Amino acid sequence: MKFVAFERAKQGTGASRRLRITGRTPAIVYGGDGEPQLIELDHNALWQAIKKEAFHSSILDMELNGTTTKVLLRDVQMHPFKQLILHADFQRVVARTKLHLKVPLHYKGEEESPAVKLDHCLINHVANELDVSCMPSNLPEFIEVDLSHLVKGGSVHLKDIKLPKGVTPVIKGGVMNPVLVSVVVPAAEGGGGSSTDATTEAAPAADAKAPAAKK
Repeated sequence: MKFVAFERAKQGTGASRRLRITGRTPAIVYGGDGEPQLIELDHNALWQAIKKEAFHSSILDMELNGTTTKVLLRDVQMHPFKQLILHADFQRVVARTKLHLKVPLHYKGEEESPAVKLDHCLINHVANELDVSCMPSNLPEFIEVDLSHLVKGGSVHLKDIKLPKGVTPVIKGGVMNPVLVSVVVPAAEGGGGSSTDATTEAAPAADAKAPAAKK
């Protein structure tokens, strides 16, 4: 994806506030071989861009003064209640340096799985993105996970999925093989009907004792 940036001369709270009034969003580009650079972006264009998944998880082409630089979106600061972007952070991408970022997981095939089609189970997406490390040239826009094989009581762990070439997962919290997807059995099959059965069985017993009570 490509976006256009403009040089920003002034910084500070007051300058940023005045900039937002004109429909621009203050931002910064850092990392790589250069010094941090102040930039500004058209707010409406940026607002539309952040709605797209690829803008958050892929390498972007930033055009500034006729020069294109590869960058990654690292942070977006939003207003607490207004539809307003307060600030954005971008990191320069260096071709020979590994990246560490979150990549979206795209699940497919769950409607055709035995768990859903035959047993009417629910599929719980425990994770919707994955921390990965890779070279810029190997960065995937998303990772596709096939769920068509899921059965009742099944699950999908990190080691069950095939990652793109050159992409390795970043393990956090000491969990080496976290659950990404789990199959949830409907409540009715988990013993939810027992209380109703007990009530039904108790009703005739109560009726049988009623005449005795009258005597």
